[in-house]
Amino acid sequence: MDLSMLTTTRRGFLVLTAAAALAACSTTIPMLPKGTSTPETLSDGEILAAINAVRKANGAPPWSYSDSLETAARSQARLMAQKNTLSHDLGVTLRERVTAAGYLGAVGENVAKGYTSLQGAIEGWMDSSGHRGTLLNHRFTEFGLAVARGPGGKLYWAMIAGGSFEAWIV
Repeated sequence: MDLSMLTTTRRGFLVLTAAAALAACSTTIPMLPKGTSTPETLSDGEILAAINAVRKANGAPPWSYSDSLETAARSQARLMAQKNTLSHDLGVTLRERVTAAGYLGAVGENVAKGYTSLQGAIEGWMDSSGHRGTLLNHRFTEFGLAVARGPGGKLYWAMIAGGSFEAWIV
């Protein structure tokens, strides 16, 4: 074997090994099908499919869709859009919002602003350890999601995940 071939083979092996190591650390976000829905007209089915595709790709079980958690998420998305501010608490806490919507279980919330698609919001959440933790949490079993448009057309996203309090007892 010629020395230049050995160097090339060794270099190729190192490149492939490095690529495999990086791939093992990467976030898994499946590409979602391009639909004709605008963020405000996404159906519950489209939202459920998108969230569960990401959960499945990352080894998490599927969630079901909750109308009451959507109601609480819509309240937060609209409030953020109205105040043109990204926040978990704009005078009404997460617990107050979900209780007002009739939900009494354990909850976690992801919020985002500026993303022009659900795919973008999901990618943003997956790039944030806290939001990723909520999105892939095995203790939550259901969720609701909403988006609202603020001044200048900026989109505000809110996703609330929920489940039984018993799942959190250690």
